[in-house]
Amino acid sequence: VQLQASGGGLVQAGGSLRLSCKAPRMITSTFWATDFGWYRQAPGKQRDMVASFNQDGNIHYEDSVKGRFIISRDSSKKTVTLQMTNLKTEDTAVYYCHARQLGIDYWGEGTLVTVSS
Repeated sequence: VQLQASGGGLVQAGGSLRLSCKAPRMITSTFWATDFGWYRQAPGKQRDMVASFNQDGNIHYEDSVKGRFIISRDSSKKTVTLQMTNLKTEDTAVYYCHARQLGIDYWGEGTLVTVSS
């Protein structure tokens, strides 16, 4: 599974960014049968889940991003999006797109999000 992540950048605190993860070679039926998520890793810290949903449509958010981040998916575009609003300096990290199919984990290249004060 190939995952192409994009959308990171530098933003001031309180600003917004939208991250996109595209799975261009995935067929529609497989797309809906895949668990997708966004993780992030700050310097010196472990990689943690930020937002995810499974093939049943259940969505989970890390507590610190609830009410600020929204994860969504578009099967026509084979894309999973993370809309981030009211960004805080502690959101600074490398963000990774994740997919799981049949128990196998796939990762996209990270995209850096830097939130300045």
